[in-house]
Amino acid sequence: MQIIGPGDPAPSETGAQDGLIKDSSDQAFMADVVEASKETPVIVDFWAPWCGPCKQLTPALEKAVAAAGGKVKLVKINVDENPGVAQQLRVQSIPTIYAFSDGQPVDGFQGALPESQIAEFIERLGGQGKQAQNVDALVARGNEQLAAGDTAGAAQDFAAAIQADPEHAGAMAGLARCYLDNGDRAKAEEILQAIPPDKQNDAAVQGVRAALELLDETPDADLQALADAVQANPGDHQKRYDYAEALAASGKLQGAADELLTIIGDDKDWNEGAARQRLLTIFEAAGPASEVTKQGRRRLSSILFA
Repeated sequence: MQIIGPGDPAPSETGAQDGLIKDSSDQAFMADVVEASKETPVIVDFWAPWCGPCKQLTPALEKAVAAAGGKVKLVKINVDENPGVAQQLRVQSIPTIYAFSDGQPVDGFQGALPESQIAEFIERLGGQGKQAQNVDALVARGNEQLAAGDTAGAAQDFAAAIQADPEHAGAMAGLARCYLDNGDRAKAEEILQAIPPDKQNDAAVQGVRAALELLDETPDADLQALADAVQANPGDHQKRYDYAEALAASGKLQGAADELLTIIGDDKDWNEGAARQRLLTIFEAAGPASEVTKQGRRRLSSILFA
């Protein structure tokens, strides 16, 4: 939402009239963003009235979305009035932008950007241009093959995408994940370092970094002992959380996600949201196309927005 003072221009009416731009809330997030993005990609603008950069970014977003002619929509959320979804998505500063497609977050950035970069962001999200569509299709297929365990096939698709677009963050992150899954951490880190600085915050890149962080964590307790402790006292969330941590550090991401979802289902805000925060890290590490993430996000949504 644009804050209007004396002498300020009125907000864009075209996008609002066409249903492309709207304000939303925590309660309406599922309908306005998650469900709506299954039809048309949705950009979510997290802002606040006191945020100076927000007053620069929001009008530019409105203008670009209106100019895109219906390829994307814009939803604005005032984090002062609606802190819930922002906390769940780990929004730490504003303005923060998330892009949703097919019910899932697929891209984003923080801070105000020039209009040219906003246009590129929307073009990428809207899939405009044949080459962009072909590259995105290769990356999507690579992620599907990676999720199915076909690392070699995925690597071929990611490499082909990089040939067409040498700075495609999703393709480079996917190739890094292939090397990581094959145990070549050094090559994975080399690819990550080659990603342009302005794309280091891409969701796919952050996901590989999260996977690297999990590899650095060594479980400090016996898995069986922790499992027995949880079975003996199912209501002890700390023991269950410790078990989830150990599972994640051992590479058992599905099991870790299941334990964390059990905690969240019983107490959404346990330990100041520690289980939710750790679950999101596991989703990042598993990758957006993995069954761990897809199933886990569906279960998390059903818990949080029930």
